[in-house]
Amino acid sequence: MAVITIVGAGMMGSALAFPARENNNEVRIVGTHLDREIIDACIAENKHPKFEKAFPEGISFYQIEELEKALIGTDVVIGGVSSFGVDWFSDTVLPVIPENVIVLTVTKGLLDTPDGKLLTYPEVWQKKLDAIGKKLSLNAIGGPCTSYELVAHDQTEVAFCGNDIETLKYLKKLMQTDYYHISVTTDVIGIESAVALKNGYALGIALTIGLNQKKFGIDSELHFNSQAAIFGQAVKEMYKLLDYQGAATLENIAVGYGDLYVTVYGGRTRLVGILLGRGLNIDEAKAELNGVTLESLVVAERVARAVKVAAGKGILDAKDFPLLLHTDEIIIEKAPVNIPWEDFTFIKEV
Repeated sequence: MAVITIVGAGMMGSALAFPARENNNEVRIVGTHLDREIIDACIAENKHPKFEKAFPEGISFYQIEELEKALIGTDVVIGGVSSFGVDWFSDTVLPVIPENVIVLTVTKGLLDTPDGKLLTYPEVWQKKLDAIGKKLSLNAIGGPCTSYELVAHDQTEVAFCGNDIETLKYLKKLMQTDYYHISVTTDVIGIESAVALKNGYALGIALTIGLNQKKFGIDSELHFNSQAAIFGQAVKEMYKLLDYQGAATLENIAVGYGDLYVTVYGGRTRLVGILLGRGLNIDEAKAELNGVTLESLVVAERVARAVKVAAGKGILDAKDFPLLLHTDEIIIEKAPVNIPWEDFTFIKEV
């Protein structure tokens, strides 16, 4: 048994409390400054407001002002913030975590640099730790997993990645259940890149749902040919980007494509893609989804920016990324959806 403190009371961070507590670990959930009402509800009802199922008994809940109290005796900190909380987690949480505590994050995303490189969040956080002279073991979770299905104990396959295999095996022992299955790997860049890239591409696939609703009616039956066509293009582009990251292994590809699949079928990325496909511009879509964080937009913008820089250097060919670059046009230039189908042919003519 270990003491596991989850920082961030969003849906995914809170969902991880289920396997953690069901494995007889002591579990503490600390809300961010944005989670006050969620923590109040959890204290009152032992239930997250977005979940139908109550938490396992024995979990403790804390407001952000009680963070240091919640960290006393902690063996593992799970970072449950969204990609919009990366800087906050870096500045507020990492500095107060006791030395040599293991950190496991579910935050997915990439940062682009002026020279066209893509950095994973563990890389960014490691630079912060190096700057303040602190030693923490940074690890991350990747793979196809929605929070509400994890809470429902649907069979789930994920990967834990980090620099030390023994630490990863320890984390697996703490968290694995008969429904939450964990692979371990030291390929942090590969796993983290794969699960971040899928966000922008899931948005692209969801465009077709909105386009068909616009053409045939909102309540019309789903059309899958168009979704499959863009899924195929997304697969090609993700592969090239993983290769650019030096991480185009079968294992990383499987994790990324699996995560792409599950993201297309639910969640915020699907919603914004559908609205854009119906004809709303990006500002109108954001207004329609007031209060919903849209990480997919940030990922698509950053990756497209990196591709443009790399293409300018002759490292990548912009023609290999028509879906990504059109998605970027929709987000940045508020261009109407006009999917370049002829650029998606599976086999290029010689």
